[in-house]
Amino acid sequence: MLIVPEELPDGGGAFLIAWQLTGKRVLVVGGGEVSSGRIRNVLIADALVTLIAPADSLHPSTRFFVDHSDRVTYHSRLFAGQDDLEDVDMVLTAIDDVEESRRICSLCRERRIPVNAADIPPLCDFYFGSQVRRGPLQVLISTNGNGPKLANIIKTKIEAALPSNVGRAVENVGVLRSKLREIAPGTGGDVSKRRMQWMSKVCTSWTLDELADMDAAKMDELLSVGWPENRTLARSSHKNDSTKNLCGFLASGRLRSASCGFAIGVCVTLAMSKKEQHGRRSPSEWLEHASKARLA
Repeated sequence: MLIVPEELPDGGGAFLIAWQLTGKRVLVVGGGEVSSGRIRNVLIADALVTLIAPADSLHPSTRFFVDHSDRVTYHSRLFAGQDDLEDVDMVLTAIDDVEESRRICSLCRERRIPVNAADIPPLCDFYFGSQVRRGPLQVLISTNGNGPKLANIIKTKIEAALPSNVGRAVENVGVLRSKLREIAPGTGGDVSKRRMQWMSKVCTSWTLDELADMDAAKMDELLSVGWPENRTLARSSHKNDSTKNLCGFLASGRLRSASCGFAIGVCVTLAMSKKEQHGRRSPSEWLEHASKARLA
């Protein structure tokens, strides 16, 4: 059922998305510690990395990626100009020279290449947030450039709240979803709508532990019996217990203190809302509230 909003959303936030970088070329300018974190983040997304930095400036972590990843191409020199932007899909700068960062950003915008300049928020098309990862589940915590350290503190709170088997549960839901598409193919229309509704029912009626423990035999039973009969074959004792199923857990008190959006098998993005950043609670009050909610 479509719910008509009663008021316009607050502005001032960022558009949080799961950016697919598989096979895309990412240029990283700078070889310090910040660069090593950037490289790690884009390698997680299966990107191809071109690193430009003098050899004597490489942080040990950056050197590790250069020496051990076949997806990192390294050039020991300074940024040369427009030629370095050929066939590049994203640019990340992490250098101490602010004016050079500005020049690189300007060149990127001329070519419509998204760019991030470390520690210079006004120059950035996007920000990096703190991340929690459990298999295919990813949680992004962004303060929209206001407090990177605070984002890391919030990340620790969320890590403590997530069950250890949540990643396995998401993996199994993804496998089940893929199998369902094989026996009920098609995009759009009634079949697609029915698939989404049935998968939602499975996620809300099975407990997180049951999803994590789901094996091939149970998946086959679900698809051969549950799908044709529009049933989820969930245990009746857990059917209405929203604190035990996967979606119910993420909406429970342990994570309710953050603005949470959840997409099975893709990404979870979490951000402090504008109101929580500017007025309702101070950062310390917000964290105290989050901690109490998790322990409740």
